[in-house]
Parts: sequence; structure tokens; C-alpha cells
Amino acid sequence: MGLFHLTSILLSVLVLVLRVKAENPTVYTVAGVLSGEDKQVLFEGAVRRIGSSDILPDGLIFNSTTILMNPNPIRTALAVCDNLIKSKVYAVVVSHSQGNELSPASVSYTCGFYDIPVIGLSARDTVFSDKNIHASFLRTLPPYSHQVDVWIKLVALFGWKSVIFIHTNDRDGRSVLGRLHNLAEENRIEVEKTVEHEPGVTNLTHSFLTEVREAKSRIVLMYANAEDAAVIFHAAGSVNLTGTGYVWIVSEQALTVENRPDGILGLQLSHQEEQAHIMDSVKVIAQALGDMYEAENITEPPSSCGESTWETGKIFYKYLIQQKLSRGKTGRIAFDESGDRLYADYEIINIQKGGRKVTVGTCTPPGEGKHEMELNLKNETTIIWPGGSVEKPEGYVISTELKVVTIEDKPFLWVRKLQPGENCSAEQKEVFCPRPTSSFPADRVWMEEYCCYGYCVDMLVKLAEKVNFTFELHLTIDGNFGSYDRRNDSTKREWNGMIGEVIDGKADMIVAPLTINPERAEFIDFSKPFKYQGITILEKKGVKTSNLTSFLQPFENTLWGLVLFCVHLVALVLYLLDRFSPFGRFKLPQSDETEEDALNLSTALWFSWGVILNSGIGEGTPRSFSARVLGMVWAGFAMIIVASYTANLAAFLVLDKPQTTITGINDARLRNPQENFTYATVKDSAVDMYFRRQVELSTMYRTMEGKNLHSTEEAILSVKNGYIVLATTCKVVVCKNIAFVSVASSVVLHTVR
Repeated sequence: MGLFHLTSILLSVLVLVLRVKAENPTVYTVAGVLSGEDKQVLFEGAVRRIGSSDILPDGLIFNSTTILMNPNPIRTALAVCDNLIKSKVYAVVVSHSQGNELSPASVSYTCGFYDIPVIGLSARDTVFSDKNIHASFLRTLPPYSHQVDVWIKLVALFGWKSVIFIHTNDRDGRSVLGRLHNLAEENRIEVEKTVEHEPGVTNLTHSFLTEVREAKSRIVLMYANAEDAAVIFHAAGSVNLTGTGYVWIVSEQALTVENRPDGILGLQLSHQEEQAHIMDSVKVIAQALGDMYEAENITEPPSSCGESTWETGKIFYKYLIQQKLSRGKTGRIAFDESGDRLYADYEIINIQKGGRKVTVGTCTPPGEGKHEMELNLKNETTIIWPGGSVEKPEGYVISTELKVVTIEDKPFLWVRKLQPGENCSAEQKEVFCPRPTSSFPADRVWMEEYCCYGYCVDMLVKLAEKVNFTFELHLTIDGNFGSYDRRNDSTKREWNGMIGEVIDGKADMIVAPLTINPERAEFIDFSKPFKYQGITILEKKGVKTSNLTSFLQPFENTLWGLVLFCVHLVALVLYLLDRFSPFGRFKLPQSDETEEDALNLSTALWFSWGVILNSGIGEGTPRSFSARVLGMVWAGFAMIIVASYTANLAAFLVLDKPQTTITGINDARLRNPQENFTYATVKDSAVDMYFRRQVELSTMYRTMEGKNLHSTEEAILSVKNGYIVLATTCKVVVCKNIAFVSVASSVVLHTVR
């Protein structure tokens, strides 16, 4: 019974598959919008050869229909409707335009409206990658923006770390810029300057050239079409920006202009023959049709421009971009999700003496199991660089005038605000250090003018004399040392403060008490530190009071009152006992002692005070037994009181120790703080970064995070108000009445913030 059911299921599946295939069309027509009659003949021949091969399933007919490209895009669109769509075409191959770049776009617009896929053989503009405009377009040539991949590989191969990018301010230029920034960041290459050129402008402004000349980098990447490239080359040559020391790596279009300077490098796409692209595109269409025929229920395309969109068109487009040719006529072929060609072959061209184009290397698709294109240079010595040099340029120039940024941080650097008309004092070794606006250095406008002096300024002056450079000193724009945080709720992290200015090119060097830590050292280089300082805990000292009443501190006022009361009470009781006792001096008639020798009230007071003050008592002692017993008890009590008072007085007046002292970073009060116990550090400081980085200190970091202060001065004032602050320095001029606790010696931060 089981075998019968299994056989029934298999037969049902087979019938279903045969039904799907039976419903699919058997005739498939592809169209070509081509640049000449010879290309039409070539296209039709390619379709016939593919139709007779084993690429398509048996029984399928592969036909073709073609029209010539019309320079008028409107007439081209009408011809597509009248001649191609009418033939129920499954895909359209569009060739080179003849005098109008809009003609391929008109084919893409028309066919895209009905979801009929279009394969471009020449269109390389960025706009064709926009699926909102060209929804069903793919191409066998890469877009211009893919040249950036080879540029970055060249820059990395030669070991250059910084580049200048000149581009036209159009859609293609902006696309190249975006791709350049992404790849440069991945490869740790800095884009020092980005210079925009307005398309069609023939007279470049002085500022355009100045930006390039003032940059430290001498590696110029340029994307521009032929017309704009000629203008840029002419202007650059007039101010010697194409001479010795510079490197120019330009786009394919720029490499074709007549006034291109000798020594530049450029790219040239291999396999640009239209015949080869026609054959590869026909093969891609046939493979996609074969795959779709086996798996999908295919409907026929529209037969006129008045019909609705093709139901199977979007499915067919997905099959097309999934196709791969390992050995196509134009090399290895694959497509990305936008339908752009991947793995194109490039030749690296060097313009040598006399304008000769010399191939000095290639960039080829990756081999099996690899994902990155492979760059191969024949020999570096075959490259002629600008100025006729055969040695590879360094790629940068060290300016003799440096922009130096600093920050106020007493006692290492002091700042004095200038009054109107006042200048810095040379006698006091002051240096002018204004605070610029956020547009610095493009706009040299100062928010405030200051004079800087102190250790850091003296060191900078001596260094400039020793190394032979000049400098322009300014205070950091945002007043921060530098932290690596997310800005404006974005996912991208950026540096602020002095470090951010160096990374952004607003400053060449920092002279300040800046702590070396792993986060900062990853982005900038440090000199040897001029001060080593570990983490210090600042705690307010206990209040010490010393005045005329300090001797009363050992006892509370209540106890002093009781002692005074007891002195007089004991004196009174002694007097009464001796007065009325049968054995007192008043009751002994046979005694030789007179009444004056008896214990009166004043004598009893003298006795009571004498005992407690430990003074000698020569007269007026009790005579009766009961009074003497009380005197002995009082003497013992006085001894205890005096001993306790002496010990406590020594503790209060001699020992000067804070009431609570933090033992170190592992103190239980820091690790597990109570509600009334508060501590913090300076926000975005090296200590803040240290606690953020250490997993085992995460509890302490969360405790401090919301309470961190903005400056060291503010932190020290908070310590005086009861805070406990973890810092790497304390300003000598304000750190009075503050206790210091050193942290474990294994934690060392090299400077002071």
C-alpha cells in the first residue's frame, strides 16, 4: 500500500512539472538597439549560435529582432514601442549611442515601464544604478565610480597615506566621492582635501588652486569628464601642480584629453569591443531564460505599449543579475544587486614623454576563492612620474609653518585674554593664541584673542628653534582634549577636541599636557612624554579646628557639667558627714584640735577640687570614717576622669588624620558606593576613557558617568564641596585642603590628562 501511494505522488509531481513546461512559451525573442548595421548582423548571428547550442532546453526557439539607435531619444523610444515591444521581446540589448547620451536612457525608461530587462553595452553613468529610475537595467560595463577600487589599491601599494580628491560637482562625481571615502576609511587612507569643480566652468578661481597647493599631500586623484579635465590640467600646469613631487591618478575620460601632462597615471578598461559585449550579453540572457524556464511559470511579454506591465519581467531580471560567466569574451562576468558589472579588467596607463600611453600594470578579477581584485605592476622603474622623475615620489611635503593647537591647562599652559588694542608681551614670553571659529582654517576669524604662556609654550618655542620651523598657535575650538564618541545620535564615532582637529587637518600638531592612551594612539602619533603621572584620588581633608576652647573637646558639654556638679556635691557631702559624724572634729571634746581645724564647707571644696586636679592637700582632710571612705571613692573617680581626659586630649590635639581616607581604587566604598557617597572624574578625560575601557571597573564607570565634570578646575572645586574625584593631575595653585591617595602602581598614564 505504501509503494502505491509513493508512486502516485511521484506521478502527480511529474504531471505538474510537465504542465508548467507545457504552459511556458517555446519561442523567445530578444531585441537589440544597436549602433550600426554590422552590429545588427553580429547580434543576430550570436542569437542563432546560442539557439543552436545546448544552453537552452530542447524545443525552445531563440529569435532576435533589431533596430538602429537613433540620436533623437524620443524617436528611439517610439521605435522601441513600434518595432520591439510589438514583437514580444523578453530582453533588450542597447548599444553605444551616436551623438546623444540620452538615447540609451530612453530605451531603459520605455522598457522599464513594462518591466522588460535591458542590458547596456556602453552606459557607465551612475544614474543607471538607481533602481528607482532604471528599475530593470543591467550592464556589461562597470560604472565610472568603480575606478575608485583600483585607485585605492594603487595608493595602498605605493604606501601613500593621504590624498587630495578633485571631482566635478555632478551625480557621477558625487558617487565617486562617496565610494572613495568608504574605501579610504577601510584602508586607513586620509582624504586630506576634497575640491569640487563646477562642470562647464572654464576659468578656475585662485582659491581652487590654493587649496591644492596648501595641502600636505601630493597625491591627487581626479574624476572629471574630458572637457572639465582639460580645464583642470591647464590651470594646474600654470601653477606647477603637475611638476616634480606630485602624483596624478585620473579617470578614464581625463586620460583621453590632448593636454594631459606627462607622468600621470590613469585607467583604461580592457575588452571595450562592442562585438565581445554583444556576445556576452546574449549568452547571459540565454542562461537566465534556461534557468527560469526550468523553475518558473513564464507569461508572455506585452505586445504593445498600451498593455500593462509584464508579470514575469521582475522575476526574469533577478535571474539575469544572478548569472555568472567565468570565461566570457570580456573576461569574468558577474553583477551586483544594482545590475552593475563586477570583475572588470583594467589596464594601468602611464603617460610618458610625448604623450605616449604605456601600460605599466593591470588590475584583474580575483581568482577562485578570492574576493578582491588583483593589482599587478610590471615594474615600478618603468613608471615615469611628473617632472620626468623615475623615483617614486614621497607623496607628501612637510610644511615649514605648522598649525599648532593647544588648550588652557594650568600650570602647564596659562591663558590671558587680550584687551582691545593690546599685544602679547615678549618679555613675559607670551605667544598670541586666538580661539578660532568652527570654519577654521578656511575662514581665519577669531572668536576671542588670547596670549598663551607657560611650560608648553616655552617648549614649543625651543622645539621650533631646534627643528627650524615656524608655527601658528591657536586654542582648541570646542575646548576639549579629545574623546572618541558618537555625535548627534549617529552610529559613526568621531573625535572631538584637539585630536579631532589634527585628524580633520585643522591642526598639524598638538602641544599640551595630553595623556597617551590606546584609543588616541590608534589615530595620532605621540612624542615621548614630558611627565609621567598615574591616577590620583582627590578627597577633601577633614576640618581641623584649634582655638582657646580646644582643651574642652575630649568631653561633651553634658559630661563637663556633670563633673562640675559632682565636684561640688562631693564637697557638700564631705562637709555634712564630717560635721554630724560622732567621730568628727566637731564632736570630740577631748581633742586638742580647735574648731578652726574642723572640715568646714570651704575646706571641703578645696579638698574636692584638689583631688580631681591632682594637687597636694596639706590641710582640711576629713576626720570621720564615713567622710574618708567617700574621699577615697572620689579620688578613684577623679583618677579615671583625668586619665580619660588626658588620652582623648592627645587624640584630638596631636593626631591630625582625616576622618575617612580612601585606600585606593579597590576601596570597598568606591566599588560599592552608598547613596550618600559620591565620586566622579573629568568628562572625556584619559581617566574617563580608562574606566570605560576596563570591564572590571564597569560598575564604577556607571556610577561616575552621570556625575562627571567638565574641567579639572571644576572637579577640584567639587572636591572642596564633598566630591571624591579620580584624576591624573591636580593644579598646584588650587589644590589646597585636599588629600591625595595614589592608586596601584600598575596603572600609569603618561601625561596629565
